[in-house]
Amino acid sequence: MIGRLALDEQLVALESALSRNSILLEVLNRAAGLELPDWYLTAGCLVQTVWNVVTNRPATSGIKDYDLFYFDRGDLSWTAEDRVIEAARQAFADLPAEVEVRNEARVHLWYEQKFGTACPPYDSTEAAIDSFAATTCCLGVRLEAGGRWRIYAPHGLADVFNLVVRPNPVLAPKAVYEAKTARWRRQWPELTVMKWPEA
Repeated sequence: MIGRLALDEQLVALESALSRNSILLEVLNRAAGLELPDWYLTAGCLVQTVWNVVTNRPATSGIKDYDLFYFDRGDLSWTAEDRVIEAARQAFADLPAEVEVRNEARVHLWYEQKFGTACPPYDSTEAAIDSFAATTCCLGVRLEAGGRWRIYAPHGLADVFNLVVRPNPVLAPKAVYEAKTARWRRQWPELTVMKWPEA
């Protein structure tokens, strides 16, 4: 079982699994060309690719979008972020997938209006990844010089390979976690979804 391998072996297995998703690889390669500061491809597209590989589904099955985060606090205006979004839209235009690009330095400006709870300003893309509703999704990958993969996985990879989803009650409300996991279980019924902790 991959989730019981040594961490270095899990990292190799992760790269191997993600490489089965040709769209994900293309997004990674094109994202590297955008030269965004502190960027990562992150969240669902990564873990869901692994779930697909582990459960013998097509690698792209059920993946709603590809989340591309970057961090630039030099200009927190919507205009600056929109310029990046438009450049990315052009870069990914011919791919059969939606790529969602967000400047994580701006999230605190709109998060409360959308989710009903305040979000303190992040100090990095990694900090944003740390706040996902499920620890299993706290995962980021980017390509660095020479094509080397940089992998950020603050909670490890065992749950990803073992199809376990754990809540991460640091920011996102319970309703967000429950809505996401309900959708995921319809697509991947093999998942073990842990309950949101009681107050």
